[in-house]
Amino acid sequence: MHRRLPAWLGLAAAPTFAAMALLTALSEDMAPAAMCGSGGPPFALGGMAPMYMLMAVFHLPPWLRLTAKDGFDQAQRDG
Repeated sequence: MHRRLPAWLGLAAAPTFAAMALLTALSEDMAPAAMCGSGGPPFALGGMAPMYMLMAVFHLPPWLRLTAKDGFDQAQRDG
C-alpha cells in the first residue's frame, strides 16, 4: 500500500490543478463583472489561472504513462 501512494498522488495532481485553474479563471472573471458591471473578456489569462494550468500540464506524465500502458495491455489482449 505504501509503495502505491506516490503513484496515486501523482495521478491526483493534474486533475486537481486543472480544477483549480478553471475555478480561478471563473472567479477572476466574475469578480470585475460583479464590482463594476462592465465584465471582461471570458477566461482572461491573468493571475493564477495560467500558473495552475501549466502545473496541470507538467503533472500529466503519470496519466500519459497510465493510458499508454493500458493501451499496450489492451492491444496485447486483442491481438
